[in-house]
Amino acid sequence: MNKIHAAITAVNGYVPEYVLTNHELETMVDTNDEWITTRTGIKERRILKGEGLGTSDMAVPAVNGLLKKRGIGADEIDLIIFCTSTPDRVFPATANILADKIGAKNAWGYDLQATCSGFLFGLATGSQFIESGKHKKVLVVGGDKMSSMIDYTDRATCIIFGDGCGAVLLEPNDEGNGIIDSVLKSDGAGLPFLHQKAGGSARPTSHETIDNREHYLYQEGQTVFKFAVTNMAEVAAEVMERNNLKADDIAWLVPHQANKRIIDATASRTGVSADKVIINIEKYGNTTNGTLPLCLWEWEDKFKKGDNLIIAAFGGGFTWGSIYLKWAY
Repeated sequence: MNKIHAAITAVNGYVPEYVLTNHELETMVDTNDEWITTRTGIKERRILKGEGLGTSDMAVPAVNGLLKKRGIGADEIDLIIFCTSTPDRVFPATANILADKIGAKNAWGYDLQATCSGFLFGLATGSQFIESGKHKKVLVVGGDKMSSMIDYTDRATCIIFGDGCGAVLLEPNDEGNGIIDSVLKSDGAGLPFLHQKAGGSARPTSHETIDNREHYLYQEGQTVFKFAVTNMAEVAAEVMERNNLKADDIAWLVPHQANKRIIDATASRTGVSADKVIINIEKYGNTTNGTLPLCLWEWEDKFKKGDNLIIAAFGGGFTWGSIYLKWAY
């Protein structure tokens, strides 16, 4: 009997309509289009506008579109893993809120928080439920409303992040396609360099924390950049070496869209040529958990059955990892 792998059988994405351009940011903080583009590769990002809208409201159209593509109903989903750093609420889980909104009456679910590596960790986690035979249809969602935690007076962070969401369906595959291997890593010593200062149990919300503007994302850019450049590149190379893959064997490199220079460093370390590297950071910025599924969604029609894909990510905490998968359709 052939080994069962967890294969992606459908993918879909959603980005809000509102476009926040570099030129608009010039009117908000002391920056300019050339400076942003040179250092990050970002030209614009999408922002979710509207009172009371959260990350789940981007997930609904992404998932409904996925279900339509696959020709299945929401009641056929067994499990929802919602990867996000900006849940609708502290509790209940956004996975449960999403299940109710789409009518996934037979699914259980939970949220997974690993910052920008969350969707990659979610893929690896969801694959275990498929490989064990426990479930047949696992929905992995990656999305963030980063505008909800960005200080638009802080030019170091407000230029980077945007809002967006994507989702994939994992199903069993006995043809040798699907998630083949993963290398996942984390190091909590990275906490001081990228975090949200207040709002958790260690520093609950108070008048003081609000007055001190401690509920926005905080980042020491240079430290994070140096760590990400090295580690995202190394882990992508590691998963290739473990599976005896050369650059010529890779059809597509799918890197987390945090910074164009980090993407270039990862491509250089793996030896993958520029024409095989998926990049959409110029349109969406860093959507955190949304970057990887949005890349898969936009390039879906270019993938061929059996293509070797290397997916790599890096996030705050620190977290980082890479997945080797063979495209299944």
